[in-house]
Amino acid sequence: MKYRILTLMCLCMTVSISAQNWEPLFNGKNLNGWERLNGKAEYKVEDGAIVGYTKVHTPNTFLATKKDYGDFILEMEFKVDDTMNSGIQFRSESRKDYQNGRVHGYQFEIDPSSRAWSGGIYDEARRYWIYPLTVNPDARTAFRSGQWNKVRIECLGNSIRTWLNGVACANIWDDMTPSGFIALQVHAVGGPEEAGRTVAWRDIRICTEDVEKYVTPASESAPEVNLIANTLSPTEKNNGWTLLWDGSTTEGWRGAKLEGFPESGWTIEDGILKVNKGDGGESTNGGDIITRRKYRNFILSVDFRITEGANSGIKYFVNPDLNKGAGSAIGCEFQILDDEKHPDAKLGVKGNRQVGSLYDLIPAPQDKPFRKNDWNTAVVVVEGNNVTHILNGVKLLEYTRNNEMWNALVAYSKYRDWPDFGNAEEGHILLQDHGDEVWFRNVKVRELK
Repeated sequence: MKYRILTLMCLCMTVSISAQNWEPLFNGKNLNGWERLNGKAEYKVEDGAIVGYTKVHTPNTFLATKKDYGDFILEMEFKVDDTMNSGIQFRSESRKDYQNGRVHGYQFEIDPSSRAWSGGIYDEARRYWIYPLTVNPDARTAFRSGQWNKVRIECLGNSIRTWLNGVACANIWDDMTPSGFIALQVHAVGGPEEAGRTVAWRDIRICTEDVEKYVTPASESAPEVNLIANTLSPTEKNNGWTLLWDGSTTEGWRGAKLEGFPESGWTIEDGILKVNKGDGGESTNGGDIITRRKYRNFILSVDFRITEGANSGIKYFVNPDLNKGAGSAIGCEFQILDDEKHPDAKLGVKGNRQVGSLYDLIPAPQDKPFRKNDWNTAVVVVEGNNVTHILNGVKLLEYTRNNEMWNALVAYSKYRDWPDFGNAEEGHILLQDHGDEVWFRNVKVRELK
């Protein structure tokens, strides 16, 4: 019996030592350890929960921890009025040198609207949406209207992941802010009729010890978005991604009509590959650049940013030998364009020369999520004869080549005179010089079998 008791005591001690150590951030009685920032919305303690009340004539209000947290696992529950928007800040800051103290940083979105992006990540007062649930649409059903919802946020180094009611929602790889406070947001509202709406949080707890030991094992449930420029995350490396541009040299690229890289017309600055402003003509400045390698089945991802009135493109299945004369090299094109200012937007058929379109062949939707004054991510997926264009996580179009319908489509386009256009098994990838300044970064590819 004595040995059984000793054995049981040892087991209990082992469990105690290895158990996850949770620290409450809210004592259920008062707001000790918290401070209100930016706005004047009210926070009260009611029935063991923190309740935030909307107030007119005040900006977004935040109830923030007085301590900062770097690596952690954060859990809590929230319940929200279905007519309002809210969020949970983490790794966030309020500094006088940044917009006079405005709270900024990562936000776990609380979105009871029909958009249903609860659990996505919004970068408050900085980069805005960095993980909308267009990236992970399956998570849009996780939110429970009128009920308490369970939140889990895991931050370990550059890895940031979120869950809502046990459903994996967001997954980013980012290094912009390694540490910061946690805050509960009451969003600004409009007229008096919107005052007094509530959002409540309870059971707020955090784990900051042995975080690596307790984080959720990696999975494909929420696709990862890498926000660190010109890098590959460990997940991307494991999944077979490679950088097509290393962020600092011209290695792996040449001019479409040259043996080497253009001596002018392109510059590399602060991790950005820029095609410089020219006369607005096709390939009349530095000229197009292409990968030295050809690609067959792949996922291509390119971040791009336009300047006012700019025109450019990302091409694939490019054969530089088809056009040795004036103009751009020939290939299928993910169009890059300022639809508002460039005249090419009004040409073609039904908008098939506008941003995101398969240039001069298939139009992208008019309501596409294009950010004119910010970075955008273009993705092209090629699996045999099936091709998809994606912009900022939203599928724009899909088509099949090497069939009668495709050939008929080409016959009514500007590519009609190029033999067997778009039907090649493989080709180069191209970034276009169309005489306007356009920026590129994060050029990466994953080859498929």
